[in-house]
Amino acid sequence: MINPGFWQNKSVFITGHTGFKGSWLSIWLTSLGAKVHGYSLASPTDPSLFEVAGVASFISNHTIGDVRDRAALERAIDRARPDIILHLAAQPLVRQAYVDPVFTLETNVIGTMNLLECARVCDGVKAIVNVTTDKCYENKESLRPYRETDELGGFDVYSASKACSELVTGAYRRSFLAESGKYVATARAGNVIGGGDWSVDRLIPDFLRALDMGATLRIRYPDSVRPWQHVLEVLSGYMRVAERLYRDGAAFAGPWNFGPRESDCKSVGWIVEHLCSICPGATWALDGAPKPHEAHLLTLDASKAHRELGWSSVWDLPEALSKTVLWHKAWREQRDMLQVSLSQIQSFVADGRGAV
Repeated sequence: MINPGFWQNKSVFITGHTGFKGSWLSIWLTSLGAKVHGYSLASPTDPSLFEVAGVASFISNHTIGDVRDRAALERAIDRARPDIILHLAAQPLVRQAYVDPVFTLETNVIGTMNLLECARVCDGVKAIVNVTTDKCYENKESLRPYRETDELGGFDVYSASKACSELVTGAYRRSFLAESGKYVATARAGNVIGGGDWSVDRLIPDFLRALDMGATLRIRYPDSVRPWQHVLEVLSGYMRVAERLYRDGAAFAGPWNFGPRESDCKSVGWIVEHLCSICPGATWALDGAPKPHEAHLLTLDASKAHRELGWSSVWDLPEALSKTVLWHKAWREQRDMLQVSLSQIQSFVADGRGAV
């Protein structure tokens, strides 16, 4: 699990801190005493976790900026003088990439290059984690979970952009960063769920929106299987690898999978049926409209992280779904969502200790 003392007074630069994962990460790191400096576009949704939890009010610095703007990004990093950089800024949606492929490629590929170039010339940076995705693999619909050594690729623009981000990161690691004592890893996680995600065209947010409106949820691919996991699971992985990069250097550079236990790789249909069983009044139906290509089967092998980082899943899928629904219910009740989020982090950490 996480070493809380490690993060005390560390300067941490997070790109994409206004997003779903970035907001949870900012809350968690700040609670551990880190000095969080955020650089991101404005919150991508309304409402957003960033706004409802008041993240801007307690992090050390909050800069609205675009990772495609290298000069602005470099100024922000120079101001922060970070020990650690966590790169989460991205265009994160497969179907949105069909609508705006240029923005997707510019953000996910050129944005990554800009971040690594800025880190290369900034003194003091020691550890960098580039967050990509499980979809960076050349998906052959294999029954075998993908390992870090498997081929990269991508049928669609989003997947290809993340594979390119991985290649750019590897090139910078070998060509520039390793020799200057700056260690970089990539983190590949599956479908992340949790409270505070209001993204369009994601299963759980779409389900909760339909539930709130009393509408029937329309599902495109009920048989598609994905590695579902709570957001705190993958964030603990990002933090763990950042810590080991900072302390132990090159031995922990390179790619890392963070996926759930095999039993939590479930179909979309299983997810919505389970949610309907715990959310009275929820209904769903098959969406028969034409739709772009999406992978049917995609799972991850996280044995490297288990073995070398001591990382493993804490909450199983039913618990992760329950925590997500409870967070959303608390928001509907207009509770203090920063405290609700901190409470879930504390519960996760406590449960993780019990699992060791």
